[in-house]
Amino acid sequence: MAGIVLMCFLVALILWLIFANIVIVPQAHAFVVERLGKYKCTWEAGLHLKVPIIEHIVCKTSLKEQVLDFKPQSVITKDNVTMQIDSVVFARVFDPRLFTYGVENPIQGLQNLSATTLRNIIGDMELDQTLTSRDMINGKLQSILDEATDPWGLKVTRVEIKNIIPPKEIEEVMTKQMRAERERRQTVLEAQAHQEAVVSRAEGDKKAKILSAEAERDAQVALAEGRAKSIALVYEAEAEGIKKLNSANISENVLKLKGLEALKDVSDGRATKIFMPSDITNVVSSLGVAGEALGIGDAMPVDKSPKAAPPLPADPCVTNTTGRGGREAAEASARISADVSRDEYRDDDEDAVNPKE
Repeated sequence: MAGIVLMCFLVALILWLIFANIVIVPQAHAFVVERLGKYKCTWEAGLHLKVPIIEHIVCKTSLKEQVLDFKPQSVITKDNVTMQIDSVVFARVFDPRLFTYGVENPIQGLQNLSATTLRNIIGDMELDQTLTSRDMINGKLQSILDEATDPWGLKVTRVEIKNIIPPKEIEEVMTKQMRAERERRQTVLEAQAHQEAVVSRAEGDKKAKILSAEAERDAQVALAEGRAKSIALVYEAEAEGIKKLNSANISENVLKLKGLEALKDVSDGRATKIFMPSDITNVVSSLGVAGEALGIGDAMPVDKSPKAAPPLPADPCVTNTTGRGGREAAEASARISADVSRDEYRDDDEDAVNPKE
């Protein structure tokens, strides 16, 4: 009975030892194994069997990229400005053996190395350059840290400056400077907008005046052309009328009647001589000559003042918006029409006084 119990105990012990020394390494992890206190191997992801008592795992390392957010570091710039800089380091383990045996505490060593390197870089730069050169600081810091941590099995993939915190006095000065710069930009933009508005308004007025002048010119040209055509048509009609009169063979009685009608306009009391038809003139010509020579006859004074010109007809094309040139053109056309009318009356008078044979 005692032998059976002992046998069961041994079997259970062997099974426990077997299952206790079966190790499963997760993905993206590595285990460093020592045998009798000496490095034996590095287990990658998968199933492994450990020899009890003789072998043991000394370090379980994650191969994932780690984000190391260190505390803000106090740095002094080249122009003696003290400020706080907060940096973030991205690193991963590329060699678990070096990471285990290279340095006692790799993460703490990386933090201290990052702080000292950052002080050296910022110490060679002024405040304004520090605030505007983050990419350059990130590149230098990554290059130095990556080279320094190679013996530790660490690969620094990226370094970022998260915050740059200057002193309060510097922040106040920077705020005033930023406000002044924005006010200057606002003033410049307002001045440019005003200038563009004035220029645009002037260009618009210029184009409007040019268009108005062109319209006035076209109106004057069209008005002059119309007047010229009307005058030409009047003279053509007069010429056509004369031609018809010449071809009509008018009788002498009609000519005498036209002559009497012309005398009505001639004898308006403003003439110095009296004109009569040709047959009457032959009878009383001697009497007229004697009366004029001796001063005998009608003693009524002769009105020698110039005859008042008839008012010019109003042009319906002229309005209140018509320019000076258009008004002058309309007045010239009206005068031409009046002169043409007076010439017609004068020709009629001459025909009445001296009728054609």
